[in-house]
Formats: sequence, structure tokens, C-alpha cells
Amino acid sequence: MDEQRRMLRHFLAALAYRTQKALRGASPEFANFSAGGKVRTPLELVRHMDSVLGYARTFITGGSYRPPQTDQLAEAMVNFHRVVEDFARHLEAGSEMHGITPEVLLQGPFSDAMTHAGQLAMLRRLAGDPVPPENFIYATISPDNLGPNQPMPVSPDAVWPEKP
Repeated sequence: MDEQRRMLRHFLAALAYRTQKALRGASPEFANFSAGGKVRTPLELVRHMDSVLGYARTFITGGSYRPPQTDQLAEAMVNFHRVVEDFARHLEAGSEMHGITPEVLLQGPFSDAMTHAGQLAMLRRLAGDPVPPENFIYATISPDNLGPNQPMPVSPDAVWPEKP
């Protein structure tokens, strides 16, 4: 596997980690939290992240992609992680990319999905249940772990002024 694909796989691992961190410990009601103003709910964001990555994956697999419709956040997360894991598998296997480059994957769909992971964390704060901060430099992020069972923070911030 070349260095670009290795980096893309690591980016997917960071996406899996940050998405789980943003949702870990959230109340069941959080799935449908509305910040108003036509802002996507957490459930809608996860389904959109699944759709963005599934679409990007079609540049390797061909065909089209529509995420499974669900009204359950847990199920949407399982679907999201399946796409992340499968995408990473194609990157590792050296599957040919058709009409897209690693750079475009990073600047487009991968960055878009990471932005939405950040939005999930912001929605937690707006919902009155902020995500605990940590130093991500020390996070245990591995391309061998792309599923929903992400590790707990290694270096959580000791001082958390906005703690609820």
C-alpha cells in the first residue's frame, strides 16, 4: 500500500474515532435533537456522512450508493462504520480509483465527513451535554480499528471549564 492510501486509511480511522467520541454517552433523545434553522439532526448527519462516503466509494466500486434508511441512530452508526471499513479495505487492497485521486478524496468527501463529526460534537454542546475535551495527538487511533468500538481518550483534558 502506498503512502497516500495509508494516510487516507488513517484519516478514516480518525473519522471513526471522532464520530464515536462525539456520540459516546449521548442520550437516546440526542438522535433527533434540533438546533433549529434547518440544521440537520444528529441522525441526519450520520446518515449524510454514510451517504458522502458511500458515494465516494463508488469511484472505486462503481455503481451507485444510497444509505439504508433508518430512524435509529445506533443502526445508522453501524451502517456508517460498515462503509468506513469497506472503503479502508479497498484502499488497503490497492483497488483502482476511477475518476478521482487521493487528494480529491481528502479535500472533498473525507473532509466533508470530518466536518460533520465536528458538527455532532457542537450539537452535543448545544443540547447541553458537551463532549469532554482531549488532546488528540495522544489518541489511540488505528486504521486497524474502524468500527464503532473506539477506545476511550488517552489524554483527556484535566481542566474542563465548561463541564456541565
